[in-house]
Order: sequence, then C-alpha cells, then structure tokens
Amino acid sequence: MNKIKVAIVGYGNIGKYTLEAVEAAPDMECAGIVRRSGSAAVEGYKTVSDIKELGKVDVAILATPTRKVEENALKYLAMGINTVDSFDIHSKICELRASLGDAAVKGGAVSVISAGWDPGSDSVVRALMEAIAPKGVTYTNFGPGRSMGHSVAAKSVAGVKNALSVTIPLGTGIHRRMVYVELEEGASFEAVKAGILADPYFSSDETHVMQVADVDALNDVGHGVDLVRKGVSGQTHNQLFSFGMKINNPALTGQVLVCAARASMRQNPGCYTMIEIPVIDYLAGDRDNLIAHLV
Repeated sequence: MNKIKVAIVGYGNIGKYTLEAVEAAPDMECAGIVRRSGSAAVEGYKTVSDIKELGKVDVAILATPTRKVEENALKYLAMGINTVDSFDIHSKICELRASLGDAAVKGGAVSVISAGWDPGSDSVVRALMEAIAPKGVTYTNFGPGRSMGHSVAAKSVAGVKNALSVTIPLGTGIHRRMVYVELEEGASFEAVKAGILADPYFSSDETHVMQVADVDALNDVGHGVDLVRKGVSGQTHNQLFSFGMKINNPALTGQVLVCAARASMRQNPGCYTMIEIPVIDYLAGDRDNLIAHLV
C-alpha cells in the first residue's frame, strides 16, 4: 500500500500530538516537520524550514496559529500540496473557504479547513442533529477547559509573556472567558487587558483578565463540550439529543487533522469544511469492510 506522505507544519502542542496520530495511522507516514529556521530538530524526522526540502508531500497539516493558516495554505496549495488546518475563528470560515477554494482549484489540490474538534468534528455532530430534527435550537456548551486558540490570541498581545484562557460554560451556548496572563517585565497590565478585550476572540463573550506570576502553574490542556438539540422531527415535537465529551484538547485536534488529511486525498480539487465530506472518507481501511462494521 502506498502510504500518504504527510508534512507537519509547526511543532507546538498540536504539532506534537499530530505526529503521534500520524505514527499511529496505518495508511500514513510523516515525510518531515516544517519549522521556523533555527528551530530544534525533531528526533527521528527530517526537520526543515522549507517544505520543498522534503521531496514528495501529499498533505501539509498546518499545526500553526489560526492567523497564520491562510498565508501558509495559499503557499502550499499553489505547489499542488493538499492542506488541512484547524482554523477556529467561526465568523471568518466562509471567507477563508472562498479564498482557499480558488487557490486549491488553481493548484489542483484540496484544502480541508477548520478541521479541529470545534469547528470540525462537532460541526458534523451539529449537522446530523439538525438533519434529524430540522426545526429547533442547538446549544454548544464548551468547557470547562483551556481554549488553545484563545490562549494563543491572548499570548500574542504586546507585553504578554505567557497566557492561559479558560472557557467556562454558563449554559445555552453562553460562555465566560477567564484569561490569566504573565507579563513581560515593564508591561502595563491595563494595556494588556485592553488589548485582549478588543480582540475578536474575546469581544463577544464575558471576559475577565487576571495577572498571575506563573501561567504554567495553572495550565491544564483538558477541555470538553456538551451539544444539545431540542427540536421537531417531521411534525413530532419534544425530540432531545445530546452529545458530550471530555478531552485532551491538542490530542483530539491532532487526531481530527489526521482524519481530515486522509479525507483530503479522496476529494476533487477545492476547499471543504468537514460537514461537506462523507464521514466514511475520514476512516482508514476498506470501504466495504467499514460499511459492514459500522452500518
């Protein structure tokens, strides 16, 4: 079997867990790791600053901050390399889909965007819930737990040495953000707080910013979600569905990225969100065997 050759772009928390998921996948192999010039090598793997140094690559998994996704994806799609990312700014997903869709078609490649657990695998669950109860309301309640995207956004504010953003569910899809910041020497806490509160990641939620001496002393990568839909099937009311999980955040994100990388090899050129791809395409193995096992 010709294995899918995967390059992992970025090697922070998500990149490390993505590599573990690639190593566990029976149909994939890691072609190498792409890191900033001067970054430490990853033991056992070719570590480069330019993906061209890796030779043949089928899929680039972008384990980068959300705000770096578009520029990296455009570059790799133009080279004919499929891309997968976990872009998580919900309000900008359609805009990104349009941008990368044009680039993917021109490059004869596939891009799967927002392929984390939310947006991503939770999006698939929400879609199924709405399909079987078309009329109704869905609530997505995150946490309690660390949001990686929000933590990265807080850390990017000038004057922040380290940051942790914890999501607290208040119910009915409403959340509180608890942001703990460790400041650079001489930084103004009030300026940092104002910068965080103005960021689109935080501006639509109740957000509290607190200064602490050591963010690492608070850090826990656990997270979770509780999805609830209350609705109507046909003309029958009072249908209630729920889906919940407690997770290691970066580990699940890495696994979903790997599933989406596999699925990218089975699509026509273009850009896709996870709900646009047949669920079976995320799975390794023979299609008939999967149907016999799962249906």
